[in-house]
Amino acid sequence: MLYSAIALFGLAAIFGIVIFKNWLTSAKTSKGVIYAHGIFAAIALVVLLVFVLRNPVNSLQYSVGLFIVAALGGFYMFFRDLRGKFSPMWLAVVHALLAVAGLGLLIFYVI
Repeated sequence: MLYSAIALFGLAAIFGIVIFKNWLTSAKTSKGVIYAHGIFAAIALVVLLVFVLRNPVNSLQYSVGLFIVAALGGFYMFFRDLRGKFSPMWLAVVHALLAVAGLGLLIFYVI
C-alpha cells in the first residue's frame, strides 16, 4: 500500500513540476495536466490515509498532516484558477515544499 502511495505521489509530483514550470514561464498549462496532478495526489492521499488508519504510526501521521495541508493549498489555488485569478507565488512554493516534506517522511518510513 505504501509503495502505491509513493508511486502515485511521484506521478503527482511530476505533473506538479510541469505545472510550476509553466507557471514560472507564463506558459499555458492544459487542464488535463492540472486534473491529473490533483487526481493522482488525491488517490495517493486516500491510500495513505487508509494505511494510517489501519496502522497508526506517528511518522506517517506527520506525513499525512503535511499532505493534507498541501492539499488544502492546492484546492485553494485550483479554485482561484477556475475563477481566472492567479494565486500568490509563495503559496505555490509552500504547497510544493509541504508535499515534498510529506513525501520525504513517507519514503524515510518505508526505508
